[in-house]
Amino acid sequence: MSRLRVIPTRRHGHERLYVCRTDGAHVAWYDRETARVNLLSEERREEVLAALRPFLAGQVTVGPPPVPTPAELALLSLHPDDDLAPNRPGEALLVALDRDAGHAHRLRPDPRRRALTAEQTVGEALDALEGAGWHTLHSVPLPGGDRIHHLLIGPGGLFAVHALYARKRRVRVADPMVGVGRGEPEPLLRRLRADADRACHALTAEVRPVLVLVGPSGIGFTAPPRDVRVLPDTDLPALARLGGVLKPADVEALHGMARDRHTWARL
Repeated sequence: MSRLRVIPTRRHGHERLYVCRTDGAHVAWYDRETARVNLLSEERREEVLAALRPFLAGQVTVGPPPVPTPAELALLSLHPDDDLAPNRPGEALLVALDRDAGHAHRLRPDPRRRALTAEQTVGEALDALEGAGWHTLHSVPLPGGDRIHHLLIGPGGLFAVHALYARKRRVRVADPMVGVGRGEPEPLLRRLRADADRACHALTAEVRPVLVLVGPSGIGFTAPPRDVRVLPDTDLPALARLGGVLKPADVEALHGMARDRHTWARL
């Protein structure tokens, strides 16, 4: 009987099966996405494959781990406190609410709660695009206290995504003004363009602004907004069909750069 254990892990949408000795040391891992078994010891090939046999499907490649790319090497040296990839959708709001939950008996709902709902709804939809070659970073901090709600990076390019709560209300868009229900319109599109421009400068790549409306009853335009995509959250899967802009290696390199907090501190 094999003395190796198989331990499944899942992080940021990627599943790996680690093969470990009884003392916990890794001897191999199986990456389902690439269908590759990475051996740290060729001598244990047959034992590793025997342990993984119930989990393997179809053709798999077996061999030593591939040589890491420059982007992967940079991530290996990235301090956990500087890595933005673990951020949850609405991370900044979650931290703020944890520090100051507000008054328990306030007459009106805390607007931060609605904003959090919007960011979580959009963030979860964007995270679902991982399998199509996209990466999403949430609550990307910008100098001065601003932030990008979600930065989407994939085959179709880079997008600075802003989530706006609009449940059961009609949204009016008159570039650069955006009004929700009976609320006073605000120059939101101007802010989105500014955030995308700052991201372009930080990453030296084109970043396009996107406004996602969560649960609107309708959207009215006085004229199509210039260079800003405006769509309801139900249309987010359409972004996954965009392509032809970035190669997989470029996506990984930009994702590695964007997840480093220092990249944004230099703005």
